[in-house]
Amino acid sequence: MPEVNITIGGRDFTVACQEGEERFLHAAAQMLDREASTLVDQLGRVPETRMLLMAGLMLADRTAALEDRAKAAEDSLARQERLIEEMRTAPAPEPRRVEVPVVPESVTQLLSEMAARAESAADLLEKKAG
Repeated sequence: MPEVNITIGGRDFTVACQEGEERFLHAAAQMLDREASTLVDQLGRVPETRMLLMAGLMLADRTAALEDRAKAAEDSLARQERLIEEMRTAPAPEPRRVEVPVVPESVTQLLSEMAARAESAADLLEKKAG
């Protein structure tokens, strides 16, 4: 079982870990060291046990906040997925009836007469021009 040397709050420790876990141990130690170093900077020399306890509690507090945010995000995602599923399985909406007003017959006749007169005038102009 490999032993890894780590530094937390300015103090050196030797810790054993499983083969291949060294990288994860170093990453965890760095996180704990950041918290412990903050404590040492603020409080000065702190007994080792107290420093590790306080640093661990600070990390636990941060972890709890992140877990709360992750849970809220998972809940929101689940609500969105349910809404999407409801929309997929909902029946198609009924088609809406759209009514178009009918043009009165008298207007249609007037427009036809105007078109016929315009065509006559165009024919007359072509004959005079030609």
